[in-house]
Amino acid sequence: MGGATKLLATVMLLPLVDGIFAALILADALATPVGILQVGLLVFGGSATLAVVLVEMDDGRWHQTKSVLLVGIPLIVLAAVEAALAPTIASVIDIVIFERFAAIVIVAVAAKTASATIGEYLPRPSIIIGLGAIASLDVASLSLTVSTDLGLIARAAAAGAVGVGFALSVVALRPHIADVVDVDRFRFGSAVALGTLALSIVHLVPSEAPLPVFAIAGLLAFDPNSSDDSAAVGQTPTPTPTTDGGSRVDEEDAERDGDEAADAKNQYGYPGEPSADDRAPWL
Repeated sequence: MGGATKLLATVMLLPLVDGIFAALILADALATPVGILQVGLLVFGGSATLAVVLVEMDDGRWHQTKSVLLVGIPLIVLAAVEAALAPTIASVIDIVIFERFAAIVIVAVAAKTASATIGEYLPRPSIIIGLGAIASLDVASLSLTVSTDLGLIARAAAAGAVGVGFALSVVALRPHIADVVDVDRFRFGSAVALGTLALSIVHLVPSEAPLPVFAIAGLLAFDPNSSDDSAAVGQTPTPTPTTDGGSRVDEEDAERDGDEAADAKNQYGYPGEPSADDRAPWL
């Protein structure tokens, strides 16, 4: 994998490795279609995926699509595997306690997304999840089982597919949105949506709240004026023809050059007006 593909893999597969996705499964965040969309868009998609596709991927559209699929297909499979192993994880932890730590880790990710400065002072998400696992651990009830709930497995795979679909849609729309989407605004909006997702896990806000927040973040990140500003950069003034066959720009340049030459001579008192240092004291 190339550099941009590796970066995309890091962004999209990290939730499967650091425990965030497993925590969301155990918190029953995939119980509804809205929950599947929220987890797919906010955890596997979001501003990080958007930034990688828009900023880091410079190859053609087909190559970008292959890169997304190279990351996305294993993501969907691993998401289904984690859902299948969810009963084993649930058998050794206290779900209520673990849910609280899941909310904390999502808030930490949201803070890191919103501000790199704040992120420097926060622990890594994997550390928070590890502490949550230790706090809620109950080894006595360990049961090595694999989930036979095909619905849960399908919902987990669907959440992964939503994230992959988001990345593919960004690739498809990149020629149209690259110059009109403010990535910084979208990053901040995604951080707010992630914070809302954390609050929904602990039932402080409705479970459907993060999705409209994410939609508003995308709407606010749309900045059509940025394309006009970028197009204006680098434009040179069009010369205005004059009656003698020259141009207004040429005349202005010549006049400016003459003024600069006169200033250069005047600082030595020649040939223009003498400088203040060269004048006689009585003048």
